[in-house]
Amino acid sequence: MSKSLISRRPAFRRGLSVGAGANAGAATENDRKASMSPLQVLGWKPFFQQQLSLDELNDCEPVKVMAVHRSQVEVTGERGEEAVLVHGPLFEDATERPTVGDWLLLERETRRPLRRLERSSLFKRMAPGAKQAQLIAANVDNVLIVSSCNHDFNLSRVERCLALVKEAGCRACLVLTKADQDENHEQYREALKGHRDLPLLLVNALDRSSVEPLREYCRSGETLALLGSSGVGKSTLLNSLAGTELAATSGIREDDSKGRHTTRHRALYAIPAGGLLLDSPGMRELGLADVGDGLAATFADIGALAAKCRFADCVHESEPGCAVQSAIDSGELDERRLRNWRKLEREVARNSKTLAQSRADDKALGQMYRTVQSHARSRKSGEE
Repeated sequence: MSKSLISRRPAFRRGLSVGAGANAGAATENDRKASMSPLQVLGWKPFFQQQLSLDELNDCEPVKVMAVHRSQVEVTGERGEEAVLVHGPLFEDATERPTVGDWLLLERETRRPLRRLERSSLFKRMAPGAKQAQLIAANVDNVLIVSSCNHDFNLSRVERCLALVKEAGCRACLVLTKADQDENHEQYREALKGHRDLPLLLVNALDRSSVEPLREYCRSGETLALLGSSGVGKSTLLNSLAGTELAATSGIREDDSKGRHTTRHRALYAIPAGGLLLDSPGMRELGLADVGDGLAATFADIGALAAKCRFADCVHESEPGCAVQSAIDSGELDERRLRNWRKLEREVARNSKTLAQSRADDKALGQMYRTVQSHARSRKSGEE
């Protein structure tokens, strides 16, 4: 076995125990978990199994990426936890490099990574000031969009996250923390009237009994991601769901209710009660690209209204027979929602164009390198 490719470690990213606040259905979930193979507990599904050839089934071993570092990833599989190097031509393309939640195929004997399996879902964002997408997580099943019952609550930001979630095809739930700090909960339900299909839960993350309904989203074999800005209580919520302290927590600044970054990097946590939890740093900017379908699904009501406009090229401003403007005038549609839809549509179009150009440039550059290398080999062969 190549020591340069693997280092064995004790269990990591794993919860220690289920606290007194564990739900009454823990025994049932434990029974379900006990009936699953180690890989199934990690989220191994027929979608991934069907990607393996007969030779790969015999000679390779799938492992789940739990954390990503500069030149190696922490993975876990049937043999336990290990660290694997992921440099070289196989992972030169930034979009092909493993991200948290990915499945890799390792050669059984050498533990050398051979390839990354196709993803069932992928979360990515346009990094601030960059021309390439930054991968957030892969193969996520459920997402908690986390905000709080204070000045942090911003419906436009929720819609931004929701477009990302719907593009990935994941199940979403909006969680508002610090519910004990604001008794006027009805205002949040009223604000979400344009998202009737989005479940809303108000919780006090320090009270584990209040987060019990969220366990539905982190059952054995499923991966749950928490998305939200800094200081909304993601790490505290994660600890409550895990039944133990997995992530450090920090308060918010009292003067402006802005959060301090607690989580420094993305990582998956396997908890004893079942499921995998993804904690990620709070993201002040979540640039959208390549989420056209997710955006359309998030603002499906506007799309339905637009189809009723008198003119097919209506831009929903002052045109006669505009069903969108009529809905705003009658109070059926919130004008803020229309403004946000327009803003996100422009952003997605701009960023998607940038990504497409970047991919084309990378492809051309790669072709140039291959041509140069081919010519160099030809000259060397001729000289010999």
